[in-house]
Amino acid sequence: MLSDRIQTLSPSLTIAISSLARDLKAQGKDILSFSAGEPDFGTPQRIKDAAIKAINDGFTQYTAVPGTPEVLEAVATKLKRDNGLDYAPSDIIVSNGAKQSLFNLLQAVLNEDEEVIIPAPYWVTYPELVKYAGAIPVVIDTNEIAGFKITADQLQAAITPKTKMLILTTPSNPTGSVYSKKELVALAEVLKGTDIVVVSDEMYEKLVYGIEFVAAASVSEDMYQRTVTVNGLSKSVAMTGWRFGYLATPNKTFIAAMNKLQSQSTSNINSITQKAAIPALLGEVDEDIDNMRRAFEGRADEAVKLFNEVDGLSVLKPQGAFYLFVNIKDVSNDSIEFCKELLQATGVAVVPGIGFGSEGYFRFSFATDITTIREGIRRIEKFVKQKRT
Repeated sequence: MLSDRIQTLSPSLTIAISSLARDLKAQGKDILSFSAGEPDFGTPQRIKDAAIKAINDGFTQYTAVPGTPEVLEAVATKLKRDNGLDYAPSDIIVSNGAKQSLFNLLQAVLNEDEEVIIPAPYWVTYPELVKYAGAIPVVIDTNEIAGFKITADQLQAAITPKTKMLILTTPSNPTGSVYSKKELVALAEVLKGTDIVVVSDEMYEKLVYGIEFVAAASVSEDMYQRTVTVNGLSKSVAMTGWRFGYLATPNKTFIAAMNKLQSQSTSNINSITQKAAIPALLGEVDEDIDNMRRAFEGRADEAVKLFNEVDGLSVLKPQGAFYLFVNIKDVSNDSIEFCKELLQATGVAVVPGIGFGSEGYFRFSFATDITTIREGIRRIEKFVKQKRT
């Protein structure tokens, strides 16, 4: 018999689609996958060199649960340099990716039947982790007119006596939207006088296009005190398989609880990864990051142009991350069926929008080469034309 708690969880749709695409490709089928949230760049050499040195130096034993003093100091330095945020190393925990950081936080903080506000479209994992903690996801729909961002009025209307937490993602997976300082200040005004915890997932902060990134915790002292900043190195530094995430909060009670939970689950993260992360955190691979960012921006520009030339499809240009959230409402009201037929007919794998809480869309990752992107959109265009005739 399975536990009631595990049966509340749904499998990750993004991982499921990516796995299916890999299986079909392994069978020899002509598959183009735009489903994975993974950069197609290699990890920068300076990071790999730091890992090799750590191995050769014999740095292969357990470390402290929240991370080594060196890596925690490096995270604190990064947050101060990039975001203007003052955290002590004791305010930080490194985990096996930002997903574990979020899991630890929600398990440590949420209680049964408390409510968590989640703007949609959302990353597929948020509501699942909330439900696993016994809490209730309160999903607020956003739209293209608002740039897929929650407004202060929407936030105010969603707050109840049971509201415990608000989860923000900036830049967003799946839409690429980025909250401006003005927008964050407006949300902060609504939260004043409440005990609502803000979780700000800033995993894609280095991948923004033509705008300034602003950390949620930086807009006011009140927001700093209530915000848990979640970040990592998977996306911006192409370290997906290394598993390095972190969170920071001045709330010592939260930190102690999460340390306790991590000590009884995974304990410390990989010791080699901790050493490898330090050059990235200290800005030693910023040139590599910028090269990736410029490549992603060029791909985004062309992909947006090509999609918007397809009758029946439309898409907003993303402000960050490496995804397009493509509107298919003129073609289909069933994104799962649309994506299933697309994969079967054309070999193109994308993720249904319903998995992100928004029907009538699909997510298209442009974290691949431009030739593949062009061919993928060509196949999608042909498929859409057939469906509309």
